[in-house]
Amino acid sequence: MFFDYAEIKIKSGKGGDGIVAFRREKYVPKGGPAGGNGGKGGDVFFEANYNLHTLMDFRYKKNYEAENGAKGGTSLKDGKNGKSIVIKVPVGTIIKDLDTGKIIADLNEDGKRIKVLNGGHGGQGNAAFKSPTNQAPRTFEKGKSGKELNVALELKLIADVGLVGFPNAGKSTLISSVSAAKPKIADYPFTTLEPNLGIVNYKDYKTFVIADIPGIIEGAHEGKGLGLKFLRHIERTKILLVMVESLSETLEEDFSTLLNELKKYSKILSEKKMIFGISKIDLISDDELKKIKTLRIGKNAKPILFSAVTKQGIEKLLDKLWNEIQSEFKK
Repeated sequence: MFFDYAEIKIKSGKGGDGIVAFRREKYVPKGGPAGGNGGKGGDVFFEANYNLHTLMDFRYKKNYEAENGAKGGTSLKDGKNGKSIVIKVPVGTIIKDLDTGKIIADLNEDGKRIKVLNGGHGGQGNAAFKSPTNQAPRTFEKGKSGKELNVALELKLIADVGLVGFPNAGKSTLISSVSAAKPKIADYPFTTLEPNLGIVNYKDYKTFVIADIPGIIEGAHEGKGLGLKFLRHIERTKILLVMVESLSETLEEDFSTLLNELKKYSKILSEKKMIFGISKIDLISDDELKKIKTLRIGKNAKPILFSAVTKQGIEKLLDKLWNEIQSEFKK
C-alpha cells in the first residue's frame, strides 16, 4: 500500500536538573559548592531520505520522543545531554503543525534535515549561584521541560513529468512502455489506485522521472473519485502531460474538463507548462486519425498523437518532454 499522509506526536527531551553538592576533600571541612548543571534534553529532527518512498511506517508508530538530559553530578560534573532523534521521511514530505495548519518544513532534497523541536535546557547546579556574599549557596535550577507538537506528514512525489488524464486514458500503459515501472493495467476505471514513478532512459544516458497519477474525473478538485488524495502529487512536477484517449467522441471537451479541474484545484497547477497528448491511436481508423491531427488545444497548442502499445509517436513524445524539461531547468 502507498501511504502519503500520517499524523504523529513528537516530543523533545526535558533538561536535567541541577543539583546541590559541596566539595568533600580530606582536611577541608567546609568545601565550596560543587553541584553540576543538568544536561540538555534531546532535540527532534526530520530528515529526507531518498531510499524511503511511503509514510507507511508512521501508520504503526505514532509517538516519537527524544531522550531527557541527565541531572548534574557532584564535583562540578554536568549531566549528560539527552540523545536527539532523527525521524527519516521520504523526499518530498511536507511537515505541518497539525493544530494550526502552518507548514514547518518542506523536505524536498535528499539529506535535507531540519530541527523541529529544541530540547529543554538543563538547570544550573548550586556552583553557578556562588557569589562574594553567598559562598555556600543551596540554590539550584530544575531543567526546562521539553516541547510537544502534533504534526501532519504529507508526501508529495517529486517528478519531472506528471501524467494527467481521465481513468483509462492510457497513463499506466505509457509509463510501463517508456520505463521499468510496472503499474497494474486493466480495462476499467481507477486501475491505478496509487501514484507510480518511472525513470525514463532517454538518449545518451539521459534520464527523467515520470509520475503516473490515478485518473481525474470531473469534480476531482472537490474530492470526487480519487481527486484530492492524489492531485497534490503533481504540484511538484516541472511539466504536465495532459492525456485524452483517441476513442473519445468529445476530445476538445475532455481537455477542457481536465484543464478546468487543474485550475480549480490549484493556480500553481494551471500555470505549469503543459503538453497535450492523444493516446491509443492504434485503435482508430486512418480517417479518424487525420481528423484529430487538426485539433488544437487551448492557445492553439497541437497535441502529440501516440500509441504506447505500438510505439507510434513515442519517440516524438519523449523528445518533446525532454526539451521542455530542459527549458524549465533553465528558468
